[in-house]
Amino acid sequence: MADGAAAGPAVLQASAAARELQASHRYPAVRAELLARLDRGGEAAAAYRVGIDLVTAPAERRFLLRRLDEITSEDRFS
Repeated sequence: MADGAAAGPAVLQASAAARELQASHRYPAVRAELLARLDRGGEAAAAYRVGIDLVTAPAERRFLLRRLDEITSEDRFS
């Protein structure tokens, strides 16, 4: 990402036109991580929740739940 994390959400949004990407938990998970790196915790948490609703693999679900907990814990102490 030559333009830094700030460019990430826009690039990701542009690539979300692919139907398979929109139906995957990976899109909201990547979006959430980018938003978290930009200190946009509320938006990141919302994106993680979307990913959690879409994920089917137990290990990936646990990871997303852990990241959501980390994001919401950070927001409480900010």
